[in-house]
Amino acid sequence: MQIELPGIHRVKSGKVREIFDLGEAFLIVATDRISAFDVVMPNGIPRKGEVLTQLSFFWFRHFADIAPHHLLAWEDDPLPKALEPYAEQLRGRSMLVKKANPLPIECVVRGYLAGSAWKEYQQTEPVCWYSFQAEPAR
Repeated sequence: MQIELPGIHRVKSGKVREIFDLGEAFLIVATDRISAFDVVMPNGIPRKGEVLTQLSFFWFRHFADIAPHHLLAWEDDPLPKALEPYAEQLRGRSMLVKKANPLPIECVVRGYLAGSAWKEYQQTEPVCWYSFQAEPAR
């Protein structure tokens, strides 16, 4: 649920991720925290941060030839020397990235629509002001 890296400056704590300043780069670490409607829940899901990070690596790798990204290292690359004492804690859930200004866009991907989103789609098709092609929930 918490990532502590004594001696490494934490820049930001988000709902799920922690960002640390390594000087020339940022370290982004996905925790096992869960949130819903911008509220962080008191318990997490074991290894959730690893799954999120591995999904990100998959998509960065998948689109590497057509879209530039901010990754400086892949999951199997060695950690910078300053992070070696924390290797076990960071394994599978961290990314070394270029420093950049974030683009303030949030995207939530769901496998199906349910509840009020499904009702809205049935009535008007756009969901949250965005129109897309979706298959009905089964």
